[in-house]
Amino acid sequence: MAAQSFEPGEITAAVLAGGEGRRLDGRDKGLVEACGQPLIAHVVAALEGQANTIMISANRNAEAYAHFGKVVADFAPGFRGPLAGIATALAHCSTPWLLTVPVDVPRPPADIARQLFAAATDAGADVAVAYEDALPQPMFALYRSRLAESAATALAQDLPVWRWQQQIRAIEVFFDSEAKAFENLNTAEDITAWERTHAGG
Repeated sequence: MAAQSFEPGEITAAVLAGGEGRRLDGRDKGLVEACGQPLIAHVVAALEGQANTIMISANRNAEAYAHFGKVVADFAPGFRGPLAGIATALAHCSTPWLLTVPVDVPRPPADIARQLFAAATDAGADVAVAYEDALPQPMFALYRSRLAESAATALAQDLPVWRWQQQIRAIEVFFDSEAKAFENLNTAEDITAWERTHAGG
């Protein structure tokens, strides 16, 4: 099966920002600033041209996040983890595909949507997951929106994201580790180090 032509209009990008921020003393990670901008702003800027619709999966501070896209809160009460955000985003997705990225990785690959889309359509797969060398990056994935019911079922079973991805036969898409595009910022120290590296650009 040949890969389809990439169309950003067929993709909704969901930024997963619904976590508790435990390693940031409970602060809302997506709104923590790095190089003068909140992390959510960095991620949304990196997604420009990759998806025509931006969705923010967030469980608090909806008004602040609304400046960056459509905000959706998890259906499941409490902080149930990233699968809760993915399941909710799929349920709200009105395009054929949903791209997910975490809010704590400020500069994801500039072509991640295109690469995942090409791989998925070439293989006739419903989901493609990014790998950095041999390491899976399960929060970076492209799903057919028809997987909404499957995601809800996996959430009810309390499955981790990677396990659900295995069940639905996700294909692997490999990215170069040298770019450090999947570098995530979990702590204040991580953010400070990232700022030193990226100051001025």
